[in-house]
Amino acid sequence: MNYRELGTTGLRVSEIAMGCEGFAEDECRNTGRMFDAAEGLGINYFDLYTSSPQVRASVGQALKGRREKFIIQSHICSVWQDGQYKRTRKIEDVKAGMEEMLSLLQTGYIDIGMIHYCDSLADWKEIVEGPVLAYARELKAAGTIGHIGLSSHNPQVALEAVRSGHIQVLMFSVNPCYDLQPAREDVEELWKPDNYTAPLVNMDPERQELYETCQRMGVGITVMKAFGGGDLLDAKLSPAGKALTVNQCLHYALTRPAVATVLAGARSVEQLEQSAAYEEAPEDEKDYALAFASFPNISWEGHCMYCSHCAPCPRYIDVASVTKFLNLARAQGSVPETVREHYEVLSHHAGECIRCGACETRCPFRVPVMENMKLAKEVFGK
Repeated sequence: MNYRELGTTGLRVSEIAMGCEGFAEDECRNTGRMFDAAEGLGINYFDLYTSSPQVRASVGQALKGRREKFIIQSHICSVWQDGQYKRTRKIEDVKAGMEEMLSLLQTGYIDIGMIHYCDSLADWKEIVEGPVLAYARELKAAGTIGHIGLSSHNPQVALEAVRSGHIQVLMFSVNPCYDLQPAREDVEELWKPDNYTAPLVNMDPERQELYETCQRMGVGITVMKAFGGGDLLDAKLSPAGKALTVNQCLHYALTRPAVATVLAGARSVEQLEQSAAYEEAPEDEKDYALAFASFPNISWEGHCMYCSHCAPCPRYIDVASVTKFLNLARAQGSVPETVREHYEVLSHHAGECIRCGACETRCPFRVPVMENMKLAKEVFGK
């Protein structure tokens, strides 16, 4: 298992993490199996959005004797009322839900306190100006949560939250179909067939800006819905009109700026093992570029997907990394020190480009690589 820094939190998290969808299977007996498998696979991160007391109690049991081996991302504002899940901003319910969560998990702290499911700017304003954010800060000051996060499907809301400086971690839906769609308050709209009937060209600019802003500001992204609820793995259900593999979906998410880990939606140990097998998969099985280039009605022409099809460069330039740092600098309008430092440590720089054009002949998306290398040399000075 490979591990990455989760933004500036200081936490090192496994690239593949657990969602909690499978915990409730077999009357929650599956929870223990999932945690046993995760520990064996080197998975050290999981998300717990559900407020079901039975699920939370089963997680508490599964963590006994190994709490320190797992980093918990659990949700503030996700509560259980009248026998069902509910999202709330009522502070008395939020506090009661948090206290119940800690009790059922049998722990005194949560590593990431994720403010739950915010997809509208009005809701974000209520969180910031109301008691919810203040309560999250109290919890952090007390050491009850290590870092404050937010879960969202809306890039406008997520950008607002990231720029505010109030959150250190963002749980966001990342997959190649969602990334084409503009911001919406209703997540169901992102998957409607009607929104894929007209030709779609390139990533939604707000989503691109979100990922780059997170990278620049040190906000780590934990990915949900990488498989689109499984639809992307089925040609009949996928809005792209073509099936992708588990490894392609995971690789796409893990090559976006700022992404630290993918919360793999697994309902069984076998599915979790399939996702973890990504780490040992050959590069050709992870490669999503040719599949994307053949999607009907969808085009990423001219847009660098960081897929590295342009390699190998005769001058050993890591073209994908250079392009990523160039995009980060252009989005800022200047060169942030962190971006400059990352560029400096590259073995070879854009100025070494001899304009042979070999990279452009290999690129499935017709990216003007030579022009990007010229711009990068101007921006970074070498």
